[in-house]
Amino acid sequence: MNSLVMAFLRHSDYHQRPDTPSALQPWGLTDKGREQARAGAHNLMDWAKAQGFILDPAIVCSTSLRAWQTAQIIATELNQNKAPFPVTGRATDQVFHPVSLLPLHERSVGAAANLTLDEIEQALAADPRHAVPAPGWKSDSHYCLPFEGAESLIQAGHRVKTALETLCQPLAENIQANTLKVVIGHGASFRHAAYLMGVLRFEDIHQLSLYHARPLLFRYTPGQNPAWVQLSGQWKQRTASDPSPTPD
Repeated sequence: MNSLVMAFLRHSDYHQRPDTPSALQPWGLTDKGREQARAGAHNLMDWAKAQGFILDPAIVCSTSLRAWQTAQIIATELNQNKAPFPVTGRATDQVFHPVSLLPLHERSVGAAANLTLDEIEQALAADPRHAVPAPGWKSDSHYCLPFEGAESLIQAGHRVKTALETLCQPLAENIQANTLKVVIGHGASFRHAAYLMGVLRFEDIHQLSLYHARPLLFRYTPGQNPAWVQLSGQWKQRTASDPSPTPD
């Protein structure tokens, strides 16, 4: 029976506005981020070749510029370094390309998009309908800002989990060879999705993170319990010196 493995990568390092808990920042990758994406592509190629997997040509990503640029660089590296795969004995004749998928975006703060933490709290304090949230609200899995379009981190996790399963189920049911599917997304929404997928404990959501452009690999088998099983890849362990968790 052929297997479908999903490689999930957090987007590469980008020009992020400080102290701004929004997924909607429009900035692109730094030079460091571009190097991370190139390294990630070679990690994927090495794993696929060693395990006898082919790579699906559509590199799926969120609609953010930083995720799309990460996917674009990975696709370019894969196209420039095609090598024979053990299962076919030849290089793939398919062209790798990024495909954006809206539901993979990070937790939305709605009408507060791209405001700093201080600006968000000032807006809440100035609105008599709302209370200023408790300290640490931005990393509270269940807290949702009272703004139009906002969602909690756990709601974002549900959205991403649904998107991943909608993407992977038809692939898993119709693949003709062991296949590696590459998806580029965001840290916090994926950690919460991973909890809902059964591959991460709730208490680990805020203890672990994802390295930029470094793949975590999960086998997906629809109809089985569990449907998701982590095969390889290393989560980033947070330390006391790390900044407090942000949505991305």
